[in-house]
Amino acid sequence: MHGHKEAIICEGRRLSFRELEASTNRIARGLRSAGVQVGDRVVVYLPNGVEFVQAFIAAIKAGALAVPVNLPLSAPEIAHILGDATPKAAFICGTTQTTFARAASGLPAVVRIGTDQHCDADLRMDELAAEGDDSPLDVPHDAIDCMVGYTSGTTGRAKGVVLTQSNYLYVNGYLNGWHWGLTGDDRHLCTTPLAHRTGMARLMNVIFHGSTLVIMPRFDAAEATRLMRQERITVLGMVPTVGRMLLDEVESSPESFSSVRVALVTGEAFPLDVKKRLYAALPNVRFYSFYAMTEAGAIAGLDSSEQLTYPSSVGRIWPGVEVKLVDNRGFEVATGEGGEIWVRSGPPGLYSTMREYFRRPEDTAKTLHDGWVATGDMGRFDAEGYLYLMDRKKDMILSGGYNIYSKEVESAIQEYPGIRDVAVIGVPDSMFGEAVAAYVEAEEGVEMSAQAVIDHCRELIAGYKKPKYVFFVKTLPRNSTGKVLKTALREQYRVEHPGH
Repeated sequence: MHGHKEAIICEGRRLSFRELEASTNRIARGLRSAGVQVGDRVVVYLPNGVEFVQAFIAAIKAGALAVPVNLPLSAPEIAHILGDATPKAAFICGTTQTTFARAASGLPAVVRIGTDQHCDADLRMDELAAEGDDSPLDVPHDAIDCMVGYTSGTTGRAKGVVLTQSNYLYVNGYLNGWHWGLTGDDRHLCTTPLAHRTGMARLMNVIFHGSTLVIMPRFDAAEATRLMRQERITVLGMVPTVGRMLLDEVESSPESFSSVRVALVTGEAFPLDVKKRLYAALPNVRFYSFYAMTEAGAIAGLDSSEQLTYPSSVGRIWPGVEVKLVDNRGFEVATGEGGEIWVRSGPPGLYSTMREYFRRPEDTAKTLHDGWVATGDMGRFDAEGYLYLMDRKKDMILSGGYNIYSKEVESAIQEYPGIRDVAVIGVPDSMFGEAVAAYVEAEEGVEMSAQAVIDHCRELIAGYKKPKYVFFVKTLPRNSTGKVLKTALREQYRVEHPGH
């Protein structure tokens, strides 16, 4: 339908839908020749760019499950993913090959496919894309699993969420299209990593609606403004952190955003002050915020008319999605009362909700109950059906659109010599929504610096997970059973840092 149209634009490269179709069919055939069979996993460890899109689509066209890997992850974190997913092949480049080699050391061999001249690999993606049969492979109709997305767990061990083609068709094709009026005439700007679910959603919008995706290799407010103007962007996808970073540009040059008709915001709370300033500067843009998660898909949302009238709500439940709030015994709570948010959307993997955790039947059984996904988030409904998030049962920190589990950071810090105990909490941050703060209890007579602890974390976990603040305390506050009272630490931080 749109063969001649631009599908993907990044740093001067422009690929039409016809070129994207032919190149990904050839790469898929190259994967099959390299031994990748239906149901195998293919890692995509690449920066934002045309190559990421080609690798991801080609893996699915080969009947494999794509495994996107976030660039900030450390070698030990990637090693865990490789050991868990046991991929048959991996797309890497010059900037990721060294970390990949460290992560893959000692693990079964993986076919390495390089995407640039600086990569030492078994195959070259540009050669696969340029030669051979460009007709699609015949993949069984029931091979619907298309991705394993790894999300941090409360224990610090990432779990692979199995998502299906049906999941993406329903959420990014039907739900997104219906709510936001997406069409083939739209031009999307991707401001976040493609390996992150918000960036992946924009790619899927393009695939299902035939629109155009303009990809930023990395976010920069001035460059985003230039692309808005040059590429006549109509749909701007972002996390609230990006919205904050864009504020100065939006307010000083609103004409650069004149083509934008829809702005999509997810990943963390959308602050009221940011909403008001964006609304004032861009009165013709329709702002939509929504509550979503990898395991449960899109759950609820606010349309443009509700942003200022229900600013603290995440919205009303989207069509095709069921939500109930339950107490610790699994019974539904009354309207206005708080409970854990459970989500269901047909059989697992059919509409919004994941099919399972990859090779983790026990974790799947703990999360999926008769099709209901126990999200771990706490919420309440008002009388009009608006959902409000109250707390996070899993003790999670949301920073710049990324989920950070305190247990994972605590485990990394505890490996530093001389630490008796540590407690990690999320604290307010004007740019990223929340920042990581660690309260450290050192062994008697041991001295250490905050910077040393932060540098130590940088070697073990992704950069966005490391603590921004490290505070040393003589003893951590505990209850009668010895459990650390994080509520007391949050109050302590609030009192000691009143301006934050």
